[in-house]
Amino acid sequence: MSRQQELQEVVKGLRQAVPEITGVLVASTDGLSLASDVPEAEAARVAAMAATALGLGKRIASTTALGGLEEVVVRGREGYLVVYAAGDKGVLAVTAPMGANLGLIHLEARQAAARIAQVLA
Repeated sequence: MSRQQELQEVVKGLRQAVPEITGVLVASTDGLSLASDVPEAEAARVAAMAATALGLGKRIASTTALGGLEEVVVRGREGYLVVYAAGDKGVLAVTAPMGANLGLIHLEARQAAARIAQVLA
Protein backbone atom coordinates (compact mmCIF):
# COMPACT_ATOMS: atom_id res chain seq x y z
CA MET A 1 0.00 0.00 0.00
CA SER A 2 1.37 3.44 -0.90
CA ARG A 3 1.86 6.23 1.61
CA GLN A 4 -1.03 8.16 0.00
CA GLN A 5 -3.33 5.15 0.35
CA GLU A 6 -2.33 4.63 3.98
CA LEU A 7 -3.06 8.28 4.80
CA GLN A 8 -6.40 8.12 2.99
CA GLU A 9 -7.28 5.02 5.06
CA VAL A 10 -6.55 6.98 8.25
CA VAL A 11 -8.88 9.76 7.02
CA LYS A 12 -11.61 7.24 6.22
CA GLY A 13 -11.17 5.42 9.54
CA LEU A 14 -11.46 8.63 11.54
CA ARG A 15 -14.66 9.62 9.74
CA GLN A 16 -16.12 6.17 10.43
CA ALA A 17 -15.11 6.29 14.10
CA VAL A 18 -16.73 9.71 14.65
CA PRO A 19 -19.56 10.23 12.14
CA GLU A 20 -20.28 13.79 13.33
CA ILE A 21 -16.90 14.96 11.98
CA THR A 22 -17.49 17.08 8.89
CA GLY A 23 -13.97 17.07 7.45
CA VAL A 24 -10.55 15.49 7.88
CA LEU A 25 -7.30 16.63 6.32
CA VAL A 26 -3.72 15.43 6.58
CA ALA A 27 -1.03 17.91 5.61
CA SER A 28 2.71 18.24 5.76
CA THR A 29 4.13 20.74 8.24
CA ASP A 30 4.94 23.01 5.31
CA GLY A 31 1.26 23.21 4.40
CA LEU A 32 0.83 20.75 1.53
CA SER A 33 -2.33 18.64 1.50
CA LEU A 34 -1.47 14.92 1.61
CA ALA A 35 -4.89 13.29 2.09
CA SER A 36 -8.38 14.56 2.83
CA ASP A 37 -12.08 14.14 2.37
CA VAL A 38 -12.73 17.82 1.67
CA PRO A 39 -12.94 19.41 -1.80
CA GLU A 40 -9.50 19.82 -3.41
CA ALA A 41 -9.75 23.62 -3.67
CA GLU A 42 -10.60 23.85 0.01
CA ALA A 43 -7.97 21.25 0.97
CA ALA A 44 -5.06 23.38 -0.21
CA ARG A 45 -6.26 26.38 1.79
CA VAL A 46 -7.05 24.39 4.95
CA ALA A 47 -3.71 22.56 4.76
CA ALA A 48 -1.81 25.85 4.70
CA MET A 49 -3.84 27.29 7.58
CA ALA A 50 -3.53 24.09 9.66
CA ALA A 51 0.25 24.04 9.26
CA THR A 52 0.39 27.71 10.24
CA ALA A 53 -1.83 27.10 13.30
CA LEU A 54 0.37 24.19 14.33
CA GLY A 55 3.53 26.28 14.04
CA LEU A 56 2.06 29.16 15.99
CA GLY A 57 0.64 26.80 18.60
CA LYS A 58 4.07 25.21 19.08
CA ARG A 59 5.64 28.62 19.54
CA ILE A 60 2.97 29.69 22.07
CA ALA A 61 3.29 26.43 24.02
CA SER A 62 7.07 26.79 24.12
CA THR A 63 7.08 30.48 25.04
CA THR A 64 4.57 29.99 27.84
CA ALA A 65 6.26 26.82 29.16
CA LEU A 66 3.23 24.60 28.47
CA GLY A 67 5.32 21.71 27.18
CA GLY A 68 5.00 19.99 23.81
CA LEU A 69 1.97 20.99 21.77
CA GLU A 70 -0.84 18.45 21.65
CA GLU A 71 -3.49 20.29 19.66
CA VAL A 72 -4.91 23.65 18.72
CA VAL A 73 -8.68 24.15 19.01
CA VAL A 74 -10.49 26.89 17.13
CA ARG A 75 -14.14 27.31 18.12
CA GLY A 76 -16.45 29.37 15.97
CA ARG A 77 -20.18 29.96 16.23
CA GLU A 78 -20.87 27.07 13.86
CA GLY A 79 -18.30 24.52 15.02
CA TYR A 80 -14.71 23.53 15.61
CA LEU A 81 -11.44 23.12 13.77
CA VAL A 82 -8.95 21.06 15.74
CA VAL A 83 -5.35 20.77 14.58
CA TYR A 84 -3.18 17.92 15.90
CA ALA A 85 0.57 17.45 15.60
CA ALA A 86 1.28 14.21 13.72
CA GLY A 87 4.94 13.66 14.48
CA ASP A 88 7.57 16.04 13.14
CA LYS A 89 6.32 15.98 9.55
CA GLY A 90 2.53 15.95 9.69
CA VAL A 91 -0.56 17.84 10.68
CA LEU A 92 -4.07 16.46 11.17
CA ALA A 93 -6.98 18.88 10.91
CA VAL A 94 -10.53 17.91 11.88
CA THR A 95 -13.71 19.96 11.53
CA ALA A 96 -16.92 19.31 13.44
CA PRO A 97 -20.18 21.14 14.12
CA MET A 98 -21.00 22.95 17.35
CA GLY A 99 -22.20 20.43 19.91
CA ALA A 100 -19.93 17.66 18.65
CA ASN A 101 -18.41 15.35 21.24
CA LEU A 102 -14.92 16.86 21.49
CA GLY A 103 -13.79 14.20 23.95
CA LEU A 104 -14.48 11.44 21.43
CA ILE A 105 -12.95 13.49 18.62
CA HIS A 106 -9.77 14.01 20.69
CA LEU A 107 -9.58 10.31 21.57
CA GLU A 108 -9.89 9.12 17.98
CA ALA A 109 -7.93 11.94 16.35
CA ARG A 110 -4.95 11.53 18.68
CA GLN A 111 -4.76 7.87 17.67
CA ALA A 112 -5.06 8.87 14.01
CA ALA A 113 -2.30 11.48 14.44
CA ALA A 114 -0.01 8.81 15.92
CA ARG A 115 -0.69 6.57 12.91
CA ILE A 116 -0.03 9.46 10.51
CA ALA A 117 3.28 10.12 12.27
CA GLN A 118 4.27 6.47 11.68
CA VAL A 119 3.33 6.65 7.99
CA LEU A 120 5.26 9.88 7.44
CA ALA A 121 8.37 8.82 9.44
